[in-house]
Order: sequence, then structure tokens, then C-alpha cells
Amino acid sequence: MPEFFRTGFFRSIAFRLTVWYAGIFSISSCVAFGLFYFLATQTIINQVDQELMDKAGYFRTVISRGGIVGAQNLAVIEAQAAGEKQIFFRLLYPTGEVFASSSMSYWKDVRIDKDMVDRLMESRITVFNTVHIAGQELKARMMYTFVGSNVILHTGLAMNAYSRFLSGFKKIFSISMGFVILFSAVSGMFLSREALYGVAAIRATASTITGSNLNERVPESGSRDELDLLAVTFNRMLDRISDLVKSMREMSDNIAHDLKSPLTRIRGFAELALIQETPEDIESYRTMAANTIEESDRLLDMINTMLVISRAEAGEAEFECVPVDLSAMIIDAWDLFVPLAEDKQITFTQQVDKALWIQGDAGMLQRAFANLIDNAIKYTPEKGSVHLTLQTWGKELVEIQIKDSGPGIDPQNREKIFERFFREESSRTTPGTGLGLSLAKTIIEQHAGSISVQPGEDGGSIFIVILPHRNFEII
Repeated sequence: MPEFFRTGFFRSIAFRLTVWYAGIFSISSCVAFGLFYFLATQTIINQVDQELMDKAGYFRTVISRGGIVGAQNLAVIEAQAAGEKQIFFRLLYPTGEVFASSSMSYWKDVRIDKDMVDRLMESRITVFNTVHIAGQELKARMMYTFVGSNVILHTGLAMNAYSRFLSGFKKIFSISMGFVILFSAVSGMFLSREALYGVAAIRATASTITGSNLNERVPESGSRDELDLLAVTFNRMLDRISDLVKSMREMSDNIAHDLKSPLTRIRGFAELALIQETPEDIESYRTMAANTIEESDRLLDMINTMLVISRAEAGEAEFECVPVDLSAMIIDAWDLFVPLAEDKQITFTQQVDKALWIQGDAGMLQRAFANLIDNAIKYTPEKGSVHLTLQTWGKELVEIQIKDSGPGIDPQNREKIFERFFREESSRTTPGTGLGLSLAKTIIEQHAGSISVQPGEDGGSIFIVILPHRNFEII
């Protein structure tokens, strides 16, 4: 392909649409002109045939009244009246022999077509054909028909005027097609550019967007056509990308903040070990090693939690679902936190329906409910209360509620608390990573359940978990 056709315009959709538009419009015009030409040609031929049939009618009338002599005179008179160059008449025997004719000086090259005579003899139906006169740019319409019991009329009519009309029509058609192609190309280019204006706007907007500039938006016309809907969809996509980038930045900041503290403490323990002046003090080294292990475990737990959440959100979590006695599992998790609640003098109560079984991963579910119970105790002040209930909810669901008497949650943060590393300002001083509720939400949703938080009637918060219920009491 020449380099000229590799330029941007010739590779654009607008150019291809212009070519398609011009091609379709031109082909349609050709079909229309061709159909009109065919109809005009057929109309002319039918008109000529009818004129020849009328002449044959005259001969039949004359022969029926005056005999062959009258037909001979009529052939001469009719040819002279119309012009000897316009029409001729021959009277033939069924054998094809000519016994009378008009002046044939102009038509001397026209021979008797034996095949046409044979067809007439076989079918007894008038036959027509169009012949080209040798040595002349002329076509003539020929007719063979019976005008008497044994008399055949062979007549021909010159089609000069009709040929000139058709020739002029072809010339006009050729000139018109040039204008049609030019007009369709210009119109197609204009229409394609107008139609693709919205695409150009989207492309221009997309080219200005960078990682640090996600505020540009495509203008929306409000027409609700395909391009306007594309612009709306593109803008919504940009909104989601912007929110995602913002979330990733916040997450990165939170990860850096939460990893900085344990790493700083680990580094501090290592420095103390290096500057320790009493090498004999083994107990100090052990304490430092224990603290280092504790902080490392905390880091590993944070990283493992993040991996669990990420894999679950990506659909790659490997949960082993088996029948689980949810009632017994929650009571076991509850019992683990009784000493912690007693240390804070918290009223720690539960009301659990027995033998409620579900299909799920026991380890993951226990981890989710342990996080919820731990959060309730952590944010409930001394001498407060935490109450848990487990009961059926309808025929196919179970409901778990964990109610505390803590400070409650700001209404605008009730959805955000389930995001990774999100922590309210009031809880910044409380130990934690900001991953517990996010992990619990992920685990619950992987079990086709839901989790939400509501304000308590007397303050505090109520975490509500809904899970699909299957009764495996007989197992």
C-alpha cells in the first residue's frame, strides 16, 4: 500500500464510513438508473411492437376486402407515407419467398430470417426480433406475422429516434453518476464526522487523563442517543477509576502507617540488643526476642488477613464448605472472650438457639465472629454490656446480632468501617489494624450472607449478620 494511504485520515473510521456511504449510495443509484433504463427500453419496444401490430391489422383488413393486389399497393403507400428509411414491408409465401414489397433500396441488406419464419409456422403466433443493420449504426425491430391464410407479412421499423433517446439517457446517466459519487462522498464525509464528533470528544478527553489528573469528563449532550450514552458510560467509568485510585492511595497510606509502628518497634529491639552492655543478661535478650516475635506475628497476621481478603474479592479464595453447627461454634467463640469481658467488668450475655446448622468453612466463620465479638468488647467501656443473639430468620436464613454499649458509629461511616484499614478518628488510639471488619465482611459474603450495622436504641452499635440456613440436625 502506498505511504500516502497510510496516513491517519485514510485509516480512520470517518474515511471508511465515507467510502461505505458513497459506495452504497452509488450502487443504489446505479440500480435505480438501471431499472429505469430497463423499464424505458421495454416500454419503447412494446410501443414499437404495438405500432407494427397496428400496421399488420391494416394489411389483414385490406387483404380480406381487396385481396393480394390491395396489400401490394398498401405496402408501397405505407412505406412512402412513413418514409422509406423508416419502415419497409414484405409479403411472403409460407416458404419464405417474397412476392411483394415496398422500396427496399435502404433495406437491401435485411435478409429473410428463416428461423423466425419457421417459428411462426410452428406456433402461428407473431414473432419479433431486433437486428443491427450491417454497415450502419442502426437497429431495427422486425416482425413476422400472418395477414392472410397463406400470406406472411415481414416488416421492419427503424429505431433511430429511440436509439438516440437511449444513447442520450446513457450519457446523462454517466454524467449524473459522477455528480452522485462526488455528492455522496462529500455528504458521507460530513455525516460521518458529525456522527463521530462524540467519539472524538471521548478520545480527546481520554488523551488528557493521566494518573494525577482524573477530573476531566466528556461533555454529555443529553440527547440519550448511542454516543451520548457512551459518554455517560465513559464518565461513570472515570468516576469508578477515580474512586478506585483514591481508595488505593488511602489504602497505601494506611498500610504504610500500620506497618511502620511494628517495624519501628522491631528495629528498636534490635538496636537495644546491639548496645546491650551486659552480655551475660540472657533474660533481656529473651525478652527482646519475644517482643520481636510478637511484632513479627502481628505483621504476618496483617499480611495474611490482607491476602485472604484480596483472594476472596478476586474469587480465588479456597473455602472448605462442610456442615457446621453454627450454634456450638458461636458459643465456643463466645467462651473464649469471657475472661477479657470480665477484666473490663462488662455484662457479657448471649441467647443462642440450639442446633442451627449451616454449610460453610468453620475456621473462617469462627474467625469472622471472633473479630466481631472482639470489636464489641474492645470499644465497649468498663462496666458496659455486650449481648449476642442467634436465631432463625424466616425459613431459609439465620440472624446473628452482636449489640454493644460503646460510643456508636458515625452514620456517615457505617459503610466505610467495612473497608480495609478504615478507622474512625475516635478509634485511632485503640490498638488494631483496621482489617477485622473488612475480613468479617469478606468471609460472610463468601458464604452468601450479608453484614450491616445499626445504631442501638440506648446508644452503641448492633452488628447484624444474615446467613443462609440449612438444618443438619439429623447429622
